[in-house]
Amino acid sequence: MRTIQLSVLFLAAAGTTCFAQQWEVGGGAGAGFLPGVPVTGAVGTATAGFQPGFSFGGFVGQNLYRHLSGELRYGFQQSNLRLDSGGKEATFSGTSHVVHYDLVWHTNKKEDSRTQYFVAAGGGMKLFRGTGKEAAYQPLSQFGYFTKTQAIKPMATIGGGVRYALSPRVYLRAEFRDYITMFPKQLITPAPGTKYGSILHDFVPMVTVSYEF
Repeated sequence: MRTIQLSVLFLAAAGTTCFAQQWEVGGGAGAGFLPGVPVTGAVGTATAGFQPGFSFGGFVGQNLYRHLSGELRYGFQQSNLRLDSGGKEATFSGTSHVVHYDLVWHTNKKEDSRTQYFVAAGGGMKLFRGTGKEAAYQPLSQFGYFTKTQAIKPMATIGGGVRYALSPRVYLRAEFRDYITMFPKQLITPAPGTKYGSILHDFVPMVTVSYEF
């Protein structure tokens, strides 16, 4: 909760630094889908990762040039840890937070159209948190162990979407992001003799509402 409060205050402060320029603030919700990484070892194969979960967040954007803007974004996601193998699944409660800055290239506004398309790329940090209760016995422990801890990973982002004008200053956005990080082995610790994949993708479709001033 403290992470969310600090992020909201940070975004609010950023949005009030320069009212003379064209800014956009918004927020929305969606869901995260993480395909996981392969796990291999002498005991067999499995998949390690996170269950799908709801997501919400906000952003502050600044129109830098005719086709280019910058956005500072925060997002929260329910991200329960999981291990899957042979039709069995083990889970552990978890959440994640992302803070990142994106450069956004967008089509030009047209008087006869309410629609703009955009693509985005940037980077930031992702905080993974295991919040479940550790137990002496865990199903599928031959592949890994859930840990009540946290890990921060550098993150790259790519995405895109469409922005539709509901009014001269209010917009509805449908967008998609891929958050790319190294797999947080601090939360799911590999069992001896197992090997985990290294790159984790987090596919997040969202619908947001924004206000431009």
